[in-house]
Amino acid sequence: MAKASLKLIDYLRATSKRLEDGAKYSWGNLGSCNCGHLIQTITEKNPEEIHSIALHPTGEWTELANDYCPNTGLEMNSLIESLLDTGLNTDDIKYLEHLDDKKILARLPDDSRHLNRNQREHVVLYIKEWANMLEEELKPKYMNEHIHLFEKETALV
Repeated sequence: MAKASLKLIDYLRATSKRLEDGAKYSWGNLGSCNCGHLIQTITEKNPEEIHSIALHPTGEWTELANDYCPNTGLEMNSLIESLLDTGLNTDDIKYLEHLDDKKILARLPDDSRHLNRNQREHVVLYIKEWANMLEEELKPKYMNEHIHLFEKETALV
């Protein structure tokens, strides 16, 4: 599962917002699909650029994540690295493309757990819930850090 961070949460929320606001969406286009949209947010590349880069080598994001190797020098790997650098792992990429991470799906209402990977509304729901889950993971960490800072400050007084 992705490493929770404020940056990743912001990227997920911005991606879901852009999709909600009507950004071009096409599951069959590597630059306008589920992963393509998150990469747009992270890299600020346009869908055409992403699609062009991702076509060499060819495949869908699931296959591209499987084939990722940081030492090849392929431009495609820079797109995968943009996702990995935010705290995702290659499994997260596969789950996002197919909307099938069991931890995220389990958080959805029973009648909303069967998502279609190529429906904009389902992508938005999935990404929003993923961001919510990561935010909940961060809360205890930040609470503990703030408590320790408060204890240090009060000990100095």
